[in-house]
Amino acid sequence: MASTDKTAVPLSSPKSEATPPSAVAAAAKSPFNYSFVDVVLRVLLFAATLTSVVVMATSKETELVPVPGFPLIRIQLQAKFNHSPALVYFIAALSVTGFYSIITALASLSIVLNPTYSKTFLLFFAFFDVVFVGIVASATGAAGAVGYIGLKGNTHVGWTKICNVYDKFCRYTASSLALSLFAAILLVLLSMISTFTLYKKIRD
Repeated sequence: MASTDKTAVPLSSPKSEATPPSAVAAAAKSPFNYSFVDVVLRVLLFAATLTSVVVMATSKETELVPVPGFPLIRIQLQAKFNHSPALVYFIAALSVTGFYSIITALASLSIVLNPTYSKTFLLFFAFFDVVFVGIVASATGAAGAVGYIGLKGNTHVGWTKICNVYDKFCRYTASSLALSLFAAILLVLLSMISTFTLYKKIRD
């Protein structure tokens, strides 16, 4: 009786395509696109500062105000931003910040298109973003102090509140201050992004 030897044929499992180490390293090294976020934030900064300046500049209002000591006599008085040095400084600071945001937005866009001089630009951003945080914060604080006196007055020194008379002026001033506060927050975020991105580039 002839016995036939059966040769066991090993089942060939399909070869799993292993990811090359270079691709894994490249995927691990592909950073989040901070430059694109930087451009968007700087465009938002320009919009916030421009709107804040326009709102403050158009906040003038004319009302009939009684003469102190003669309540029956009323005269026309106008409330404008240029009547207060703090509000003039506010307009100047926000205008300069808006101009700065245009320049840096274009520079940040050039980093996205051609990152050759990215470290130089990032060093510039990291320094001047912090400077403009201080400028916008100081202008917002100065204008906010004037706005608070206009809203509440100060009985200790005899400063009367004016927001009960100049309602539109106070509403416009408050809106402008809110936009400048938003601009200050954007500058803080931009300074953090610039510093972090510069650190990563130096480390790599």
